[in-house]
Amino acid sequence: MTRLERLLSQYAAYHLDRKNVATHFIGVPLIVFSVMCLTARLSFFISGYELTLAFILLTLSILYYLSIDVFFALIMAFIFMFAYPYAYNVAQGETFSWLSSSIFIFVVGWVFQFVGHYYEKKKPAFMDDLVGLAIGPLFVLAELVFLFGFRKELEAKMLLEARKQRLRMEQNAEYPEMHAE
Repeated sequence: MTRLERLLSQYAAYHLDRKNVATHFIGVPLIVFSVMCLTARLSFFISGYELTLAFILLTLSILYYLSIDVFFALIMAFIFMFAYPYAYNVAQGETFSWLSSSIFIFVVGWVFQFVGHYYEKKKPAFMDDLVGLAIGPLFVLAELVFLFGFRKELEAKMLLEARKQRLRMEQNAEYPEMHAE
């Protein structure tokens, strides 16, 4: 199993309900955009060029995604390239406007996430593994790619492994004394 398959499967184990996945198509991009907005205001200058915390975080994210899968990393870089200027513009507004709109977008994004997990009847993946915070955007992108009919073999492997992992999680929850170490 590749690293991409393993990471997507781990995340997908918490996201097998189609309603939950649908809410993530809205929630995850809103959360990512709000974090961009919040961090685009923090900047410093190097040789006359402004460098924002958002730009640094996006660059690190793309480098991380490149270490997992070049195809998805390039698509994510393309998306970030278009989203970042909008986030930067939000960050340049009046303090109250920037902060209130960024926090509002963040909260709305998380509302969508938790509504989805209500349908799933499973807590968000990051509660068991913080890597889920970085894999969430990649998972949403992968789901979009799958919807367009691409990388179907990856989707099949991911879903098969995710269902196995979900079964193990449910067995552990049902009989925790059998799985205590």
